[in-house]
Amino acid sequence: MAMLWKFMRVAKYSKTALSPKVKVRGIPTHSRHSSSKSVPSDFAVNKPCSNTVELLGKAYPQDDYSNVTEKILSKVGKNLHNKKHHPLWLIKEQVKDHFYKQYTGRRGTPLFSVYDGLSPVVTVQQNFDSLLIPQNHASRRKEDNYYLNRDHMLRAHTSAHQWDLIHSGLDAFLAVGDVYRRDTIDNTHYPVFHQMEGVRLFSCHELFSNIEDGEGLQLFEQGHRTAHKQECHTMEAVRLVEFNLKQVLTKLMTHIFGDGLQVRWVDCYFPFTHPSFEMEINFQGEWLEVLGCGVMEQQLVNSAGAQDKIGWAFGLGLERLAMILYDIPDIRLFWSEDERFLKQFIVPHIWQKIKFQPLSRYPPLINDISFWLPSETYSKNDFYDLARTIGGDLIEKVVLVDEFTHPKTKKVSHCYRIIYRHPEKTLTQDEVHRIHQAIEESAVRELGVEGRF
Repeated sequence: MAMLWKFMRVAKYSKTALSPKVKVRGIPTHSRHSSSKSVPSDFAVNKPCSNTVELLGKAYPQDDYSNVTEKILSKVGKNLHNKKHHPLWLIKEQVKDHFYKQYTGRRGTPLFSVYDGLSPVVTVQQNFDSLLIPQNHASRRKEDNYYLNRDHMLRAHTSAHQWDLIHSGLDAFLAVGDVYRRDTIDNTHYPVFHQMEGVRLFSCHELFSNIEDGEGLQLFEQGHRTAHKQECHTMEAVRLVEFNLKQVLTKLMTHIFGDGLQVRWVDCYFPFTHPSFEMEINFQGEWLEVLGCGVMEQQLVNSAGAQDKIGWAFGLGLERLAMILYDIPDIRLFWSEDERFLKQFIVPHIWQKIKFQPLSRYPPLINDISFWLPSETYSKNDFYDLARTIGGDLIEKVVLVDEFTHPKTKKVSHCYRIIYRHPEKTLTQDEVHRIHQAIEESAVRELGVEGRF
């Protein structure tokens, strides 16, 4: 599900966005089990003559919604969560191992199926409509997502597969994959990250079979919607589903982080779960948000063909867990190919404790950039995406440090501080100056700003 979503902003660039001529070749995958093959990462970028994007073996006509950049497309197919001994793979395997062993069916087989090779290209209907997200909801904006065109996009959450998997007849599954969102730039945010989706549906018998006098209890009623339940659910059913969900996730976090872990729940709101919660854990004295979850909207469950069942869903970020568990300080490191980073996670078994040893801490180089904004249509994510497209992973952080409105002209000026730091070597001022100058020139050309350089 679209957990931990901080709704963001985005833009269309004439040059930093994908050129109409860019073609990306790849191989699609249609996986049903965790052992399935992943999309290979060694795809090529070519330039055909048509106004289309070819991605993972399919062609997508571009239109006024197309805003995915070549930088982002270069990440499609990397599948870090399926790369053996990668920290994201380790976290995925730990969660999968826990669910396989903790939850089994009547024949002793795993109750939860795992799907970790589903294509990241989805329809807008899959990503939003199937989840009952309203047409005018902020999460649909171009400013927040990477669209191939009006009908197709790079998934913004693994929840995009919920409806299809339920419709196929599944009652319990985990879906894992890379997701894409336009975001701020700092050590915990990256436009590509990895999520795990969990869904469990219950029949009336499954939910009430172990409850004393449970024979008379029902899943559904014709009641009223409140802060604690949907109008179609009985309070007894909601309370049991909520209890099961929190128990499952508490066991998972305790298994990963160890006994004695403190957990607390915070009420929140997601469009396709109600009631819904965020889980925070106390790790080394600090409360950290690690996942979101809730009772699934019955309209979603019904539309997928499971009208006689009630269920829960959760979503967690693999990078978030790995950064906490292994003490990894910068999300960019997950994309590193430096052996000094990767070899630290080559361990004999997935549950071995690992304490990340930082690479040499190279000094940062800091440069500011100021400009007058072109109009009220400008958003910070426009600039963030442009900076990341040009500077790539050399940019550690971008912060808006000053905002000024001219008293007479009412024009607005922004000043951004860009922190450059290479995770594997020392940058020179000449290297950074060339990048910074390219960002300045592109901001004027692509965003229409008036430089104060």
